[in-house]
Amino acid sequence: MAAAERIERGYLGTLLRLTLLAPEVVQLLLDGWAPAELTLPRLLESFPASWAEQRPLFGLS
Repeated sequence: MAAAERIERGYLGTLLRLTLLAPEVVQLLLDGWAPAELTLPRLLESFPASWAEQRPLFGLS
């Protein structure tokens, strides 16, 4: 996939982790209602796979 998209393999792995975001986080992002601190650089950092643990981490308590 990385070769087909002409991106680094490590970056592809980072992007693929975004598929683990909780559906409600994705919906907030798509609707434009995400907290200001929930930026792409923040989402590219490590985060838990557990949707319940993502809520407080991303300011969605």
